Amino acid sequence: MSVLSLIIKREFIAKVRNKSFIVMTFLGPLLIVGMTFFIAYLSSVNKGEVKTIGVHDRASVFVNDFKDSEDIKYVNLSSLSYDKAKDSSSNAFEGLIYVPEVKNIEELATKTTYISDDSPKMDFLMALQRTIDAKLNKENLEKLGFNSDTIEKAKIKSEVQFAKFSGEDGLKFLNEIKIAIGFAFGYLIMMFIIIYGNMVMRSVIEEKTNRIIEIIISSVKPFKLMMGKIIGTSLAGILQFLIWIVLGSAIMIGASFFMGGNQEAVATSQITAEQAEVATNFMDQIHLYMNEIPVASILISFVVFFIGGYFLYSSFYAAIGAAVDSETDSQQFLMPIIMPLMLAVYVGFLTVMNDPHGTVAVVFSLIPLTSPIVMLMRIPFGVPLWQLALSVVLLYGTFIFVVWFAAKIYRVGILMYGKKPTWKELYKWLKY
Repeated sequence: MSVLSLIIKREFIAKVRNKSFIVMTFLGPLLIVGMTFFIAYLSSVNKGEVKTIGVHDRASVFVNDFKDSEDIKYVNLSSLSYDKAKDSSSNAFEGLIYVPEVKNIEELATKTTYISDDSPKMDFLMALQRTIDAKLNKENLEKLGFNSDTIEKAKIKSEVQFAKFSGEDGLKFLNEIKIAIGFAFGYLIMMFIIIYGNMVMRSVIEEKTNRIIEIIISSVKPFKLMMGKIIGTSLAGILQFLIWIVLGSAIMIGASFFMGGNQEAVATSQITAEQAEVATNFMDQIHLYMNEIPVASILISFVVFFIGGYFLYSSFYAAIGAAVDSETDSQQFLMPIIMPLMLAVYVGFLTVMNDPHGTVAVVFSLIPLTSPIVMLMRIPFGVPLWQLALSVVLLYGTFIFVVWFAAKIYRVGILMYGKKPTWKELYKWLKY
């Protein structure tokens, strides 16, 4: 067995046997699933709360237009004085809608006031304004001699259909789904790089602090030692992610069946033919969307860019770990590494959403430090083969260069103790 294989095996076994690794491997899915159900529970609790809002309509215009809903109940306080209505609402209600008495009804467009100590939700405020606008528009139409009901019936709601030049029907919201898929894969790569890149760095710092590295380096070249740590740690990380996916899926399915099994059985027995047809149409729509999304290309590209991106950044992390004596000292060097990752997420999300084939999106999908994330966001929209090939070549070419670059810092830094290196000293190490 080669020296590199021994190092990879040692790093992999050391990581998977670590107590914290074992605990988080099995505890992680429980925490994630538990948090998901807890958030769902909190959402259902909030959804059941009914807020009461008082209405003091001095103009007697809107009082009958505010209709109760599942979460809001309106109470007419117009018979009370303004002060009493305000006091009653401040003590017992969520807020008070105050409609003053005016000479011209058009003034209510700017003089109607919502009084509350808490800022109103955006959807409530928009609904309130729509109610006021609808009422005032109706009054204005009738004032001008138009029949508002007839005009309302005459309105037509359009629904634009989509089609391809080939004659096939197009799919709505396909771009949004592609954006979500690309962003999810890109964000997953970023999180994996940060989590397990830090693990590589901590491993190097730990061995350097314990002086184990002095014994290891006597029989192993620094380059092979660095590559062994990167590959061994990445294999441990991949194993942990696979376990999380399997356990998380099993827990979600089991919890859903346990919590909603009875309700689902009752609901299934009451399914009508119309509901069954809707479900069938929904499944057909999913099938159509899946045919429009290049699933195979996304998965293959994810593996290729994941490996390239992880190895590229892990080389930086290994070099930093060799250059410092503690994680505290590493902070000054981590920011330049994390910034390109954050830039890739935000630039990719903002540019790909608006124009996946625009200049900015194309350029950042070719730059090696950002291409693993930005290119994955573009692939669901279809990327020319030459751009994809060029991005891969640049990524792996840069990885080889960075490995050579990082190995120079690594071979000097792993034997340096007791001094915080500066950027100037790191530059000097490259010349050794």
